[in-house]
Amino acid sequence: MTAAPVFDVAAPTAAPLPILTARPTEATTTIVIGSGFSGLAMAAELNRQGIKAIVVDCSAPNLAAPVTGGISLDAMGERSEILRLLEHYAHRHDLDIRPATRALGIRHTPAATPAGRQWEVQTATGTLTAHSIVFTRGALSQLRRMLHSVGISTGQGLGAAMHSLGLYLIGVGELAVPTTQETLHQAKRAGASISARVASRNTAAVPAAV
Repeated sequence: MTAAPVFDVAAPTAAPLPILTARPTEATTTIVIGSGFSGLAMAAELNRQGIKAIVVDCSAPNLAAPVTGGISLDAMGERSEILRLLEHYAHRHDLDIRPATRALGIRHTPAATPAGRQWEVQTATGTLTAHSIVFTRGALSQLRRMLHSVGISTGQGLGAAMHSLGLYLIGVGELAVPTTQETLHQAKRAGASISARVASRNTAAVPAAV
């Protein structure tokens, strides 16, 4: 006896499955996670260093008001004024700031060559790849998950371990919200370190003269 044919269990009138299209991938040098004061300060510093960057927001909106840690009203007023200047700078220099784009997932992909990008950030609209990632205060939970995934524990030597992987953190200090000047200094230090990594990578990519 001939075996009965096997049919798909789906109803014959069911609509065809949609064709899935690959989400676009964008490459940059540095991804900054957090589009607030710290993120804008970092983006401005990277631009001054001639480094390409894309700024996205954290995976979840920070709905709670930030703790000021005893910062005076005058200091908060100064911060607001500098934030206004940073926003003007970002607009004038056409910096790639995407507050509506959230970093949904971060993956470490060790590069095969010095020029390869070792980090992937998943968003709702596609994938961003970069050599370095800068986390701001609002992205602390994402940073902790990332450190855990690559086997780095918090404690002594954390900064060096992060920098070796191209990871940076700004906007966090002894206060819940560090002073405006400390945040700007953190951005400057991170920018100098990222710039040095770029120079080292470019040197390694140039073949030695025969």
